[in-house]
Order: sequence, then C-alpha cells, then structure tokens
Amino acid sequence: MSPLTRPAECGRHRAAVSIRSGAGSMTHDRVMRFVPLFDTPDQATCFAVDQALAWLERRAAGSNPTPTHQE
Repeated sequence: MSPLTRPAECGRHRAAVSIRSGAGSMTHDRVMRFVPLFDTPDQATCFAVDQALAWLERRAAGSNPTPTHQE
C-alpha cells in the first residue's frame, strides 16, 4: 500500500492510494483517487491510508470492495 498526495490548483491537497497485489507477471496495481481536498499533505495521507485499510478489510471479509467517500 502506497499513499499518494498531490497539490491541488487551489493550494490544498488531493489524496490517492496504490494497492499492489500478486507477484511477478501476475502483479496487479489498484489505484484509488479521492474527491475530498485537504489542508495538509499529512491529512491527505491519513485519509488515503484509512480508505485503503477499510477497502482491504472489506475485501478480506468477502464483501464488495467499494471505497467509502467522506468529506
């Protein structure tokens, strides 16, 4: 899991996360980008990590792995 942040045009920060699974030629990388904007890169990183952990928990539980959206 790799949280990612990028500066937005307005001076705030965007959050995303990359989750890699598999090995070798069977590697799969899922990237989720989120809508909310954050005041600091740390806030964006924390949100991305929280969303990734929630997605992983739902996946492990066998439910539909759809990210949640919070503002």
